[in-house]
Amino acid sequence: MANTWQGEFPRQNLNADGYERTSPVTAFPPNGYGVHDMIGNVWEWTSDWYAPKHEADAPKACCVPVNPRGGREDGSHDPHQPNIRIPRKVIKGGSHLCAPNYCRRYRPAARHAEAIDTSTSHLGFRCVRRTPAAG
Repeated sequence: MANTWQGEFPRQNLNADGYERTSPVTAFPPNGYGVHDMIGNVWEWTSDWYAPKHEADAPKACCVPVNPRGGREDGSHDPHQPNIRIPRKVIKGGSHLCAPNYCRRYRPAARHAEAIDTSTSHLGFRCVRRTPAAG
């Protein structure tokens, strides 16, 4: 469960989860790893510069390089807008505006480029708290 758009974006939001916009942290149960809010609610900034693919890391046995470190600042600009030299970072997780008919990037593996000067109501960052190891 996650805070994503329920209904047909942008005409119909059923608010089936009880939230029209953002939801409070831990409003939904944790995933199988005990982590809350990995998808939906707000897109989350990462520290990686955007690159179309992970050049340094080849795919491993499964599907994604282990802890990939992405891109370089000078290579993160949008090639479709060569006169605009604003670097881009990776954002992940989708937001409460992602719906099956629009966006569909509300999954942990999805990533998207965003200019570093961007500010919207559905873009934020993740606060992490380490818990003591069991045992």
